[in-house]
Amino acid sequence: MNLRARAAILFIGVFLLTGCSDPKLSEIPRNATILAFGDSLTVGVGASSAESYPVVLTELSGRRVINGGVSGETTTQGLQRLSGLLEQHEPELLLLLEGGNDVLRNQPFSTISQNLADMIELTQQKGIPVVLIGVPEKNLFSSSAPFYSELAEQYGLVFDGRLIGSLLRTTSYKSDPIHLNAQGYRALAEEINDLLIANGAF
Repeated sequence: MNLRARAAILFIGVFLLTGCSDPKLSEIPRNATILAFGDSLTVGVGASSAESYPVVLTELSGRRVINGGVSGETTTQGLQRLSGLLEQHEPELLLLLEGGNDVLRNQPFSTISQNLADMIELTQQKGIPVVLIGVPEKNLFSSSAPFYSELAEQYGLVFDGRLIGSLLRTTSYKSDPIHLNAQGYRALAEEINDLLIANGAF
């Protein structure tokens, strides 16, 4: 094999390694704030406020995690209030878990995707990284609606598309058909904490 061919193979290998590497996060200092933004799954409906996933994640991570959830909220409503919370709390990281109410109300996927894209762009323009958690479609075996992974790829986000669907398919983790119980929210916080560790946040 000549030198030119070897160089070409090396270039392709490096390109594939860098192109396929997962997005990484900068380390979040101990005194930093994380904003958990979303709907009832962020609020912690089905458990006490002290058992919500942002509270548990605060315990696990040693960082201050703000519960920015509003029960029943759609992505259209979330987009309208996100800017104010970003200004108020100046977080080092946004955990975005929203869209479930849109899916339940049969909103067009294009509308949900565009609203989430606007939230992501708004946050990234402020220099704040976003972690995206996908929400399932309305069927028993769904992991997350396909536009979540598309948004994660488009914006280079750390992403989990299986977690919520998996928890909601586990009866012992549920308080009702669409909400978790205290055990479920702890499992959610533990998985998100592991995701953040794996991507260099802690």
